[in-house]
Amino acid sequence: MTMLEFFSLLGGVGLFLFGMTIMSSGLRNACGDNLQSILEKATANKYIAVFIGLGMTMLIQSSSATDVMVIGFVNAGMMNLAQAIGVIMGANIGTTVTAQITAFNIGAYAPLLVFFGAVMYLFIKKSLVKHIGEITMGFGMLFLGISIMKEAIAPLAESPQFIKFIANMSNPVIALIFGIGFTALLQSSSSSTVIFQTFAVQGLLYYDTAVYLIIGAAIGSVTPNILASLTTNRNGKRTALLNLTFNVIRAVILITLINLFPGILDFIRSLSPGDIGRQIANTHTAFAIIAVLIELPFTGQIIKLVEKIIRILPEESEQLEERRLQYMTNIKSVPQSMAVDQAHREVTRMGRIAAKNLRNSLTCFFNYTTEMAESVRAREESVNILNKTIADAIAELRAFDLDKENMHRVSMLTIAVTDIERLSDHAENVVEYAESMLGRHSCMSQAAIDELREMADDTLREVDLSLDAFESEDYSRLDEIERLESKVDEKETTLVNNHVQRLMTSSCDPMAGVVFCDLVTDLERCADHAINLAYALKERSTDSLPHHSGAAELPEA
Repeated sequence: MTMLEFFSLLGGVGLFLFGMTIMSSGLRNACGDNLQSILEKATANKYIAVFIGLGMTMLIQSSSATDVMVIGFVNAGMMNLAQAIGVIMGANIGTTVTAQITAFNIGAYAPLLVFFGAVMYLFIKKSLVKHIGEITMGFGMLFLGISIMKEAIAPLAESPQFIKFIANMSNPVIALIFGIGFTALLQSSSSSTVIFQTFAVQGLLYYDTAVYLIIGAAIGSVTPNILASLTTNRNGKRTALLNLTFNVIRAVILITLINLFPGILDFIRSLSPGDIGRQIANTHTAFAIIAVLIELPFTGQIIKLVEKIIRILPEESEQLEERRLQYMTNIKSVPQSMAVDQAHREVTRMGRIAAKNLRNSLTCFFNYTTEMAESVRAREESVNILNKTIADAIAELRAFDLDKENMHRVSMLTIAVTDIERLSDHAENVVEYAESMLGRHSCMSQAAIDELREMADDTLREVDLSLDAFESEDYSRLDEIERLESKVDEKETTLVNNHVQRLMTSSCDPMAGVVFCDLVTDLERCADHAINLAYALKERSTDSLPHHSGAAELPEA
């Protein structure tokens, strides 16, 4: 192979990969947010999850993209590992569609597809048409890249060095390792399989060797997921390991099967006699389906194995408990008054979690640690998840034939959920303020820190008392809560004025001054949300309603 032919081969590979990326991007854009909505709603039924993973990957032509989305959802607590493994299995089948498509020889029409796709993408303003143009253009580039690769590798059939290299790959172990490494480099099993197809069609690769390359490609395809999991929590890392474990077990099963029952390969080849490109595509698909059918009944054991490798820490167990409904688990089968009482208990529990998060965030602000900051963010995510699940459960209650009193309580509980969720939002803000100061090497004067500590203590005290009043509906300490609220309001003005004086005398740097004022504002708003909670379930006239900047509006019953 000459240097020019080698460059042509690289260009063909590059054009193919770019075409895959463009086509995948266009498909995702055309589908909009629907893909994520579908994935988010994947049920605990692992069979449905398999079909969801299969369908999504067929649409976007990238199992890596599907798997990375799954990692993101598990990382955010929107999916569990039982749901994730089903989607991952389905994605492993869906990714074989690319090889099936490229087995068709339509390279002669590829330039035309690129032309029409480019016209739609560049000259038509309607977004859907642009996305279709992007898909068409990527599709054309994909086949154009394959055509260039075929022309570039044709001379390799006469190269002694390449023939020797291919001969070495007749060893199944070497072929398996090469398939893993080559796919890890390309970060796409679809791409590597298509390249193996191209070599085989040109007579440079035997079918038996391609079989082991395909098995190795499935393991190598996990590379993007492992890289994506590096910045996730432990559950996100478990999801990537789940994918790797599934594919390693898949490799063991397939190697065992084709050695014990070689007739399997003979049968696959008989489906497309004389067409090695289609044979490889069919093998890719058949292997994926066989692996899923064998492993699907044992998903629970695979998950347990992964959880033994990356053990569940006590704080993770606590997090799982926090995110799970504790009281509103059977609201449809209890009397309406009891169902409303369960909702009250659930909202109170959410309030305690948010209050704990606010307290921890302030501790983190004054004594920052990365572990504490991550803990605050994880608990904020827990509050967000509870916010959604409780809101959905309350919506079910509102659909019942509730009497006027219970309907009013349900409406007030809906407002309380919003106030509680915002308390935790402020907790996350507090951590971000600490990180902003650390990143810019800013510091506050001791006087500023002391003032913030005092205001924080008053705010936390008010939050705790308000939650007590909300939980017990004992309003004997409302006067104390009101005094704390007034005190926090007064401190907002006083502390900002004091800090302006310190800035003028250069006692604190400007960046610290901005953070100081922002934190004071957040604390005052937390106090507003707290008093809203204190009065949430108290019967009172409209004129007596306290007005606070963070108050939520009453939804219609």
